[in-house]
Amino acid sequence: MTYTVFIDGAEGTTGLEIAQRLEGRAEFDIIRLSDAERKDPDCRRTSLNFADFAILCLPDDAAREAVAMLDADSGTRVIDASTAHRTAPGWIYGFPELVGPSVVAGAKRVANPGCYPTGFLALLAPLVRAKLLPRDWSYSVNAVSGYSGGGKGLIARFEEEGDIAFRSYGMSLDHKHLAEMQKNAGLQYPPVFAPAVVPAFRGMLVEIPLGLSAMRTAASADKLRAELARYYADAPLVTVHEDRPAELLLRADEPASDRIDLWVMADEAGTSARLVARLDNLGKGAAGAAVQSLNLMAGCDPLAGLRV
Repeated sequence: MTYTVFIDGAEGTTGLEIAQRLEGRAEFDIIRLSDAERKDPDCRRTSLNFADFAILCLPDDAAREAVAMLDADSGTRVIDASTAHRTAPGWIYGFPELVGPSVVAGAKRVANPGCYPTGFLALLAPLVRAKLLPRDWSYSVNAVSGYSGGGKGLIARFEEEGDIAFRSYGMSLDHKHLAEMQKNAGLQYPPVFAPAVVPAFRGMLVEIPLGLSAMRTAASADKLRAELARYYADAPLVTVHEDRPAELLLRADEPASDRIDLWVMADEAGTSARLVARLDNLGKGAAGAAVQSLNLMAGCDPLAGLRV
């Protein structure tokens, strides 16, 4: 069976990545609009309601507008790559490894996770669920991403100015990712989030430092690692590493990937640990996650079109 797919926002960074992954796949017929048609609300409305699947690669307000264009009896199933619906009632969080592949497969409305939350939740959510780390701790997150995660404006800034070595942001401590991090990890408090951008096009490192000796109920680093390995044993896109490398690198020419790698580092005394995730902000952190959800919803091979 062939399904029609409309990528609303197909000219953006994430939309282009999704289209590349769907190129040449017989299961999907992509609805393509001209520049003029993309700006015509009636053309967008028709495409949204005609498609079997709509993938929204839009700013938050435009994503909400697109959902409002769907008729009450529309059969269109939606994957929203924006932040707009990640904690909204009636939407499934599109992280199959956390919510279950069958849950995503049966969903009509799927909210794609954010790139930073993907790393944070992949590390922390299973450990909190297993009660190996406390839900009532004030966690912090240190993370760096390639500049493609900021969209066309930030891409232009990094490539045109050429001398930005490090960009720290989110200084108001009210980043839009906090709500989905807190909710999907089951935490009592939102984390303290310190995001930054480095002069690499893609790729990211997400780290959660842990003062294990200060926590009332924390398990040892070995037990944390073992639980992550058990939890992701059947997850083909997730690798839990046993080694403790002296350094982890992001390179300026980081290759595209839809995988995520996890590490648990600890000091010799076992008093402190660092949970670290490495992923592609445009892969498992955006386009790859959307294609993974689309595959499940369409009943296709979950890894089809992914870079594994």
